[in-house]
Amino acid sequence: MVSIVPAPSAVSGNVVSADDTDWTPVTRSVPATLAEPTARLDSLTGLRWWAAFLVFLYHMRVFAPLPGPITKLFDEGYLGVTFFFVLSGFVLTWSMRPGVSTSTFYWRRFARIWPAHMVALLFAIPVFYTFAAIPEGSFLKPFDLGVLLLSVVVLQGWWANPAILFSGNPAAWTLTVEALFYALHPWISRLLTPLAKRGALLLALAAIAWAFAFRLGVVLWPESWLALVPMPITRVPEFLLGMALAWAMRSGWRPTLHPLLGISALGVVVIGIVLAPLSPTLMRFAVFGNEFFTVAVGLAIVALAAHALRGRASLFEAKWQVKLGEWSFAFYLIHATVIYLALRIIGYQEASWRNLAWFAVVLAIDIVLAWALHSWVERPVERRMRRWKDARDQRTLSAA
Repeated sequence: MVSIVPAPSAVSGNVVSADDTDWTPVTRSVPATLAEPTARLDSLTGLRWWAAFLVFLYHMRVFAPLPGPITKLFDEGYLGVTFFFVLSGFVLTWSMRPGVSTSTFYWRRFARIWPAHMVALLFAIPVFYTFAAIPEGSFLKPFDLGVLLLSVVVLQGWWANPAILFSGNPAAWTLTVEALFYALHPWISRLLTPLAKRGALLLALAAIAWAFAFRLGVVLWPESWLALVPMPITRVPEFLLGMALAWAMRSGWRPTLHPLLGISALGVVVIGIVLAPLSPTLMRFAVFGNEFFTVAVGLAIVALAAHALRGRASLFEAKWQVKLGEWSFAFYLIHATVIYLALRIIGYQEASWRNLAWFAVVLAIDIVLAWALHSWVERPVERRMRRWKDARDQRTLSAA
């Protein structure tokens, strides 16, 4: 049976969600750093598009694979989700401001992801579900209202069973992980913001150590309780790393890393994973592939951010990349549904370079639909929901 499944290292250790730049929870003691304005980092928005594109390549290989070794590269496209998890922690912490209540933060996060998620879910259900008999080897699933309701409230990611984990819109399992991140962020922030630059960097190292230690434990004791830890919890170190790096930079840390070094680190890790079967040493490296990629993501984000803060431009700040980056959440939500709709209508394609035409067609459709979802649902509905809560908060303050 074909399903939208992240690589094993991602599940046991892997939308995605787009993040806004506006808020943070109220604390009793507000560090001066928190009140200081932060620059807009368009290069990270541009890079976000390429992370979403990697996930697109990962899923396209199911419908229209290409011949030769390039498929091995596409097999690692799931790592784009790891990028989003680290970036989520970074952006939320980079953009946080004093004076916004925790309830308002939660509402804004809900407004950011749920409306677009629901529209994408309604689009996905008739593609992935059927009331008819399911042929052997099909990716179709029997209609199950109870399971689908878990997708509505983005709780499906707490189950390891693929029928639940990838229920509804299969790509939306990442929203369960993001929901946990959002729930934790105000509380982690209370511990993080009193720290200076050195403390934040030590927390970043602790997050990396946590990720590697957990993976090592799963490898050494695969039958232990570690294998039963729900997947959203296993991804917390990625989010925590992003948070810690953002606070270190807000506290004045400006590493002299060229963006090329950060981007190269991403490529080196991916190539190392692809070449792992050729060497026992690389095989040991590949076991920790997601963790090494997490570190590389941190390097790339910090390098691009520091570069931008020095007033230097990067290739990722091109207007078309930034615009696609703004659409990347919507793109992520609908891309797999379009791919599997094509698969359902046309059928599996044999590996061929002619399939590049399918890549172009499906990508174009995905981008148009992402633009529509972003422009007609994601942004306008979010604005209305935010205005409603802001007005309600203002009335409460006035009454007080």
